[in-house]
Amino acid sequence: MPPSSPEFTEMTEWNASGVEIQLSRDYEPTAARVPGMSFGTRRITGVWEPLVAEFYHLGVRHVRLAEPVDLCPDAGVVAARTLVLLRELTAHAISAEWVARCHDGCAGRGLFNHLYPPVRVDGAGDDAAVRGWRESFFLGMCVFRRGPGFTEVRDRRLGTLEMYTIDEPEHRAAIKKLVDGVPAGRLPAAVRQELAEARLIAEQAGHLWWLPTRAYRWPSPALSV
Repeated sequence: MPPSSPEFTEMTEWNASGVEIQLSRDYEPTAARVPGMSFGTRRITGVWEPLVAEFYHLGVRHVRLAEPVDLCPDAGVVAARTLVLLRELTAHAISAEWVARCHDGCAGRGLFNHLYPPVRVDGAGDDAAVRGWRESFFLGMCVFRRGPGFTEVRDRRLGTLEMYTIDEPEHRAAIKKLVDGVPAGRLPAAVRQELAEARLIAEQAGHLWWLPTRAYRWPSPALSV
């Protein structure tokens, strides 16, 4: 991708969007206050997948997000990027303390219920959305794993298991781009439609991003996934 191309500019702006987080070795407040447990506050940018993996290996097990996160399709770049970050944190079983915002009822549709749940959802009218989110959540609710020549998705966000085996080359190439987020116009229309109908992608801030979390470890009992 040449530096002068529109796609390069769009992706540079996307990855440059910073998120402020507090990092800790423990999610329990008393334990988190023990000297040596906090990693302090950081403003992070870039590609989340390797960065979150680095946090995990350093011993980070809990993060706190400084700003509320919009869930709706008209969310800005920072909110969209923060949701992608939450996907990666959830994949590594790093708990997150955060506040969601919703003005169109999307919080109750379950699209993001596989992400570590927020402490509250502002603008939702009542706490039913977050209560259902917290009660239904478990690690591995919507996961994907790659095999030779295919990608498998196992999704229980709606309560029953939906399983997809994706082996079409065009779809697999699209998923590789979607993990970090890709400008909406860069995805083939047919692929975009099929993934959207399966509720496997979100569209925000002019970008599409992949919703399922990567299966870094298989949960126990495995039948829950």
